[in-house]
Amino acid sequence: MTLDVVALRAFYESPLGETARRFVGRALEDFLAPVGGARVMGLGYPGPFLQAARGRAERVLAFMPAAQGVEPWPADARCAACLADSLMLPLPDGCMDRVLLVHALETSEDPDELFYEVWRVLAPGGRLAVVVPNRGGLWARMDVTPFGQGQPYSRGQLKALMRRTLFTPETWTETLYVPPLPSPVLRGSAGAWERLGTRLNLPFAGVHVVEATKQLHRPLMVRQTRRGTRFIPVLVPQANGAATRRWGAS
Repeated sequence: MTLDVVALRAFYESPLGETARRFVGRALEDFLAPVGGARVMGLGYPGPFLQAARGRAERVLAFMPAAQGVEPWPADARCAACLADSLMLPLPDGCMDRVLLVHALETSEDPDELFYEVWRVLAPGGRLAVVVPNRGGLWARMDVTPFGQGQPYSRGQLKALMRRTLFTPETWTETLYVPPLPSPVLRGSAGAWERLGTRLNLPFAGVHVVEATKQLHRPLMVRQTRRGTRFIPVLVPQANGAATRRWGAS
């Protein structure tokens, strides 16, 4: 299922959403901070996290899936967001240095094609960061947040997906150990949950944050393309001008 942009905005404006923004943003610091002169793209609902790249990168763009809907981003400057088909991005090959997927993979109708499309728009040696719900985490099992929607992933599933779509996983971070409940007490202790979960490597983190690099050499593969041009004939009735005769007529 595809998330709705109104619901996503409402979540990140809530206290629980602010907690998620803070900890996921912290996990993305090493990915988004050193982007001086780079071209950065976010896909899904990346606005809450792309702010860190503004002012450093040469260009920062946000693409939001058509089924989800789009909202203006950033709020304080010229709009750099647009509506797009996640599997057919309106970009030339190799034009981006970094791509961030947030609320994109878990709702994709074809994860392999999504990653192939990201591979296409990334420059040689480009980097990909993926934020996706953890199959074993509490956030994926409760539908009170956007991370409880769509298809969660285990570490093994993500590794297999990246390797067959020609990405090399390099950095793995897990975050959001605090339960996704609207409790001020839990939100106040979120830092302690994060420290405990990270120190003990507990298996119930809410999301995976994975960084990967694009493999430079893409082998020739024979696979069915997502869509192709199909010509369907339209049958239009034609009048028969020839008069018919009955047998035995003079």
